[in-house]
Amino acid sequence: MAWFDEYATFNRSQLHLAHITDCHLFADPQAEYFAVNTAEHFSRALAHMAEQPLDAVIFGGDLTQDHSFESYLLFAQLIADAALSCPVFWLPGNHDEIAAMQRISSGQISNAKRLIADGFEVLLINSKGPTPAGWVSEAHLNEITTLLASTPLPSVIFCHHNPLPINGYLDKHMLENGPQLLNILQNSGQVRHVFHGHVHNDYQFQFRNIDVLATPASSVQFTKNTAHWQQQNLGAAYRLLTITKPSDAAPLSVDSELIWLNG
Repeated sequence: MAWFDEYATFNRSQLHLAHITDCHLFADPQAEYFAVNTAEHFSRALAHMAEQPLDAVIFGGDLTQDHSFESYLLFAQLIADAALSCPVFWLPGNHDEIAAMQRISSGQISNAKRLIADGFEVLLINSKGPTPAGWVSEAHLNEITTLLASTPLPSVIFCHHNPLPINGYLDKHMLENGPQLLNILQNSGQVRHVFHGHVHNDYQFQFRNIDVLATPASSVQFTKNTAHWQQQNLGAAYRLLTITKPSDAAPLSVDSELIWLNG
C-alpha cells in the first residue's frame, strides 16, 4: 500500500489541529527520560488538548524510548484514557517502528497520512531513515511530487526530522535530504508551511517561501543553540494550529500557538 492511500476527509474549510511530538514513552508508565516522567507529561498534554475544540491531533514521532511494544500499547492506553474525542494521526520518528505503530492504529488512532479538508490538505511525511538521521526515500519523494501535482489544493506538511539545521547538537541527526524535500515542496507552488519535531524545542526558519517550524517535545526539551546535548525540563508542550481556506479566492491561512504546561 502506498503511503498516502489511506486518507481522512473533513467537510469544512477550517481545521483546528494539535501537533504533539517526541513523547519517548517506556513500557513502565513510571519510567523517566532525563528525570522526566514522559507518560505523565504526555497525559497532561492530552488532558489540555481535550479542553480545546480540536478536529484532529497529529503525533509527530518518537513515540518510544525503550523500543518495547509495551510502550506503543501505553501510548494507545493513554489516549484511550484521555477525554480527547477527536482522531489521532501519526507519523514515524527515528525511534519508532512503523509496523508497531500500525498495529495500534485502530479506532481513534488512525493510519491515514492525508487529511483532506474543503480547500486544502494536510500531508504526513515519512522521514524515518536507516540511521537516527532522517531520510526521505526516492520512492517517497516521487509519491509526494505526484500527489502535489495531482491536486490544485494547497497543502500543509508534517514530518519528524528537521529539514534545516538548527545550529545545535541534533544537526548530526537532521533530515539529510531536507533541502531536496523542501525544493520539491516549494516548486509545487502549493506548500508554505512545514512543521516538524525531533529537535525537542521551538524553532522557526524560512526556506524560500516556506515557513519551517519545530514543535517542542512533550517529554523533555533540548537546550537551544549549543553544540552539546543538554536537557532541560520546561514542562509538557505541544502546538495548536488553525488552518483556514475561507474561499477559493482567499489564500490559505495557518495560525499556530505553542502551549507550555509547566505548572
